[in-house]
Amino acid sequence: MADCVLFRWQAMDDNGALHQGEMLAADRQQAVMRLIEKDLLPIGCRQQKRYRAAQWKGDQKINFIRQLATLLQAGMTLADALRLIGEGHPHAGWRALIAALQEQVSRGDPFSTALQQWPTIFSPLFPALMQVGEVTGQLDSCCQQLAGQQERQQQLQKKVIKALRYPLFILLVAGAVSGGMLLFVLPEFVAIYDSFDSPLPAFTAAVMGFSEWLQSAFLPLAASMSALLLVWRRQRQRFVSVRRREQRLLLWLPLISSLYRGSQLSRIFTTLSLTQSAGLTLLQSLQAVEKTLDQAIWREEIVAIQQHISGGMPLHQAIQGSLFTPLCYQLIKSGEEAGALDTLLTRLAEWHETSTHEQADKLAATLEPLMMVVIGVIVGVLVIAMYLPIFGLGDALH
Repeated sequence: MADCVLFRWQAMDDNGALHQGEMLAADRQQAVMRLIEKDLLPIGCRQQKRYRAAQWKGDQKINFIRQLATLLQAGMTLADALRLIGEGHPHAGWRALIAALQEQVSRGDPFSTALQQWPTIFSPLFPALMQVGEVTGQLDSCCQQLAGQQERQQQLQKKVIKALRYPLFILLVAGAVSGGMLLFVLPEFVAIYDSFDSPLPAFTAAVMGFSEWLQSAFLPLAASMSALLLVWRRQRQRFVSVRRREQRLLLWLPLISSLYRGSQLSRIFTTLSLTQSAGLTLLQSLQAVEKTLDQAIWREEIVAIQQHISGGMPLHQAIQGSLFTPLCYQLIKSGEEAGALDTLLTRLAEWHETSTHEQADKLAATLEPLMMVVIGVIVGVLVIAMYLPIFGLGDALH
């Protein structure tokens, strides 16, 4: 289900005893039908909150899987571990979700099957690894590995976003301050200078001309920019081709391209390494990777690689000439020839993760002084334009 709604319900059983609880369902009708399937007579079913896919935070999923791993390692059964985590969870939505998982597990369904019922919350990597843990009897180890992988990927993603967001924020602040000075502060100074009936310096006159143009064009310009932004967002949501062009642009931009490529390759190789070490076949690992990627061009690349692998081509040849770097080709070729592909995938994952962290730090360190220089130039130009006429006020007063 794309969205799920939290319902608080009350119902009676065949003996007339009153029961109440929380439940996630697509709508009220589905919630009522589930109560009836449990041989309960619904009395009340009140909607509490609607959850969208983005509201199931990564931190919460990591904590859930890590707690589950700890309890399983302590010797608890899966059903008891889920019950204990659900009862003590502070968020109502998660209590209802874990209760639903625990109910399915208590009925005898595999945990991986239960997770597959919530695809908008748990990516395909979750049930894939849980299935491996169920087959091998190492569910606790798979949970621990999954939690570690998700945590590293989340930290890397946050760092990349922060590195890209910082310069944009600084430029927006600089633009807002400059616009305020041009629209409100500079005209007041010029009005004072005009009262002395003295010609303005050429530099100040040029800046003032830009200020007057900005005052007259501000509303049309703001409306046009807002309209363009709205059209772009709608086109981006409707057409994959628009998102694909954006992603290819990111691969072309200086500084940003290496950071963007590194973050995607880190995610791909981390997932491949984790699934290969867990015992999945290469095709199954690539399928798990495909479903965990949110970038269209990378998903299409993984699909093409799967087709090559299905045709009998080795992995190093399948990635040749693609979005993957020459280093990926060389190391994967060495791993396949030496029969140690899983080890080389782990090294590639670690290398790209470390490299992307370093690039994010480097980008932030490079852009910070650059942004300070840009802001200093903008402010300096405006200050000089405002105070340059003061040097000629003495002559004007005489």
